[in-house]
Amino acid sequence: MQNIYLITISGPDRAGLTRSLTDILAKADATVLDIGQSVIHDALTLGVMFRAARDTVDTLGPALEAQSLGVTVHVTPVSQESFQEWIDTQHQQRFIVTLLGARITTAQLALVTRRFAEHGLEVARMERLSGRDASANLAAPRLCIEFAVTGSNADPRALRQSLLSLADSEGFDIAVQEDSIFRRNRRLVVFDMDSTLIQMEVIDELARRAGVYDQVSAITASAMRGEIDFPTSFRRRMALIKGLSADVLDDIAGHLPLTQGTERLMRTLKTLGYKTGIISGGFTHFARRLQADLGFDYVYAHELEIVDNQLTGEILGEVIDGNRKAEILREIADREGIALAQTIAVGDGANDLPMLSVAGIGVAFHAKPLVREKAEHSISLMGLDALLYLLGIRDRHVAD
Repeated sequence: MQNIYLITISGPDRAGLTRSLTDILAKADATVLDIGQSVIHDALTLGVMFRAARDTVDTLGPALEAQSLGVTVHVTPVSQESFQEWIDTQHQQRFIVTLLGARITTAQLALVTRRFAEHGLEVARMERLSGRDASANLAAPRLCIEFAVTGSNADPRALRQSLLSLADSEGFDIAVQEDSIFRRNRRLVVFDMDSTLIQMEVIDELARRAGVYDQVSAITASAMRGEIDFPTSFRRRMALIKGLSADVLDDIAGHLPLTQGTERLMRTLKTLGYKTGIISGGFTHFARRLQADLGFDYVYAHELEIVDNQLTGEILGEVIDGNRKAEILREIADREGIALAQTIAVGDGANDLPMLSVAGIGVAFHAKPLVREKAEHSISLMGLDALLYLLGIRDRHVAD
């Protein structure tokens, strides 16, 4: 008669250890039910749950120890009731929690896992997505840990808010995603442009050239904080740059300061076949330059009206406000045959909130407090390529 057993092995990782175990299990005519292995700094933990006859199981531990591999071996019987309980856990809630920071302390890790427990969640898996050398990089250290957590009655919104509040107070970034079929099957990523893809507000630079920077930047900041609506702020700022020579446009477009990680992110997304787009309250003259340089599939922005080589203070076409941004995201997804659950939107201002709210993942990037508070995900401490971690992509799979 066959029974269920769990064999666990721990100790120094040795060449041929896994082969030795599988050879011995093969001789026992065992049937594998579950298996897992992890190695941290040459320290190995390996577990296999299997069915086998009792008389063959008794020889497993001595057989391994006889090979002088220097490991500790435990063989534990598993009752049918316990095995069934383990099977039933596959129907539990599952979340993926991504923890990011320049440095993560054990105290911070303890706080995060304590929050899991407070929401009735247990850690099923924990692994590092950042490169082995990333945390030791003195110039730009970073660490990303991905948790798979499970539970039965957790409130996703309450969990997310609890962890985001902790992240704000402790100085790290954290993201919570339900572990659905779409989690590793996103297909469309759209971005705001100014202060997201590039480290500037283009309209502020136009204002600088027009000699009205202080007035325009004050209006820009107020709009980004959500104090005045975008169409109103946009018209006020456009009126102030009326008469500016169009000759400055190419000069500004040729010196757009890309946000850290933008090129690495775009290169990876294109390699993986993602569709990408810019949905901006800025201007096409600059968004088209980014499209040419980085390969965006879609660009939606404002077309400046130019008469006699001067800006008229008007645009051609409609104003792209927050609601229009959300509509454009839906239109692109529909055109590509992509479910909204498979989309990602990234932005930093209040004008981006509608777009972030309808996307499968809405990410507030280095955003104003109002936006961080309302968005479901936030990246504030790393470059734009940290978005890859939210997709579950490891550093070792990305070419720098």
